[in-house]
Amino acid sequence: MPLSLRRGSVTRIVERLDGLVRCEVEGAPCVAYPRLTGPVAAGDDVLVNVQARALGLGSGGFDVLYANLTRGLELPAEPGAHVMKLPYTPLQAAVRHAEEDDPLAETLAGMPVVLCPLHSQLAPVCAGIGRGVRVAYAQLPGGALPVSLSDAVRALRSRALLETSIAVGACLDGDVQCVSGASALAWAAGRGFGAVVCSVGPGIVGTGTKLGHGALALAEAASAASALGGSPILAPRVSAADPRERHRGISHHTRAVLELCLGRVTVAWPQGFEAPPWLEPRQEVDASGWRAACAGLPLEHMGRGPEDDPTFFQAAFAAGALARGLAR
Repeated sequence: MPLSLRRGSVTRIVERLDGLVRCEVEGAPCVAYPRLTGPVAAGDDVLVNVQARALGLGSGGFDVLYANLTRGLELPAEPGAHVMKLPYTPLQAAVRHAEEDDPLAETLAGMPVVLCPLHSQLAPVCAGIGRGVRVAYAQLPGGALPVSLSDAVRALRSRALLETSIAVGACLDGDVQCVSGASALAWAAGRGFGAVVCSVGPGIVGTGTKLGHGALALAEAASAASALGGSPILAPRVSAADPRERHRGISHHTRAVLELCLGRVTVAWPQGFEAPPWLEPRQEVDASGWRAACAGLPLEHMGRGPEDDPTFFQAAFAAGALARGLAR
């Protein structure tokens, strides 16, 4: 599995965001993570990974800056860090992890943990929880690894619907980093958060099979939440517009996650919609106010918005609303 690297010059800076720079390299769209590869400016001599775009993958709309030869060489390690992210790969970097510095709670004491099979559910879930609850987002491996790629996280933070992001396992560039999903939940409980929302990053990994997709990371998180005394809530992936049969209605991803959970997980379900008999245990939730609560948030799933596939966003909102009722 060789890397597809290409050398070029940064020809344009399109946008600078917290933890992310959108730019062009020789006219082709590219993203850079300055906390990982250093600052970037027009004219820089860089190496970019072009493989996803060259293959025309769903995650291939842009290249990724791999190394900045102008201003990204000999960058110092993070002070006091010794635990590696992406260990034994060309991108290994030492990062300080939350477990090294902060106490972990012995129990979640009923704290709701919302499980989103897709990153595009994050915004409506947090809208369902609403303001007034301290919410942490835990990003799990199974999609994009850098938390800073997520525009949803930035938008939710600006709306005071999300306070902190946690990069779990191989994920990176969160506000804090944790080695495991279990320690991320315990850290959040120890810091007094009222709820945790878990998801994979944008661009879920998938092979079209029951067990070969990134959403299964949620089964592990659900089992950890249950074992630690939390209240895991699954936001079902529901669609009336997906052209793929395996994702129409309730996605096979949702069923696979439920079948692999080792503890009790409640599925949030919007009132007024018929649920299949196998979707248990479930709790119906009034999600009628989802449109107003989600107004202005980035709502998009596979190129479809709330007018194209409203059930997808309403079901996610229901999970957040259920969590709000359980939050501390």
